[in-house]
Amino acid sequence: MQRKHLRRIEHPNHARYLTFSCRHRLPLFQNGAIKTAFIDHLDQTRDRTKFRLLAWVIMPEHVHLLLWPKLPEHPISGVTWRLKRDFSRHVIQRWRELEAPILTKLTDADGRTRFWQPGGGYDRNIVTDDELHEKINYIHVNPVRRGLANSPTDYPWSSARWYAGDRDDTLRIDPISKPK
Repeated sequence: MQRKHLRRIEHPNHARYLTFSCRHRLPLFQNGAIKTAFIDHLDQTRDRTKFRLLAWVIMPEHVHLLLWPKLPEHPISGVTWRLKRDFSRHVIQRWRELEAPILTKLTDADGRTRFWQPGGGYDRNIVTDDELHEKINYIHVNPVRRGLANSPTDYPWSSARWYAGDRDDTLRIDPISKPK
């Protein structure tokens, strides 16, 4: 099987819309503790790599992020590598301690256990303000379209509540304006 190679174009004036999926599209984010751990890790990765977080949602089997990487110091490949690698190591280690049955579904023929689907996921440069706002809306409406909530603000695992003005217990969103 030939693998796709993701070609990333880094541009300081472009936000990035990212989607990455769990291994075999399994709903590995069904547990609230795992979603909370991902939110904490997302915030820690933002602090380390200085990206600006514009919107996010954690769905049962994938994640959408809209961010502005700090270029050239922290290209998007480094941001996603750190975010996905460190988080998956933490979760898989915990599942091993618990001898969680899900590990058999995540272990490949070579004995490697993977949380994420192989490859870079979906990555798109966002050039216009209209496209930026369309992606924010898409991210926030995703749980409603899937029947996980009646309105975007009813779903606690996204930035929709932040945009609605609820700043309690919600991951901080950075200003949308283009970086200087």
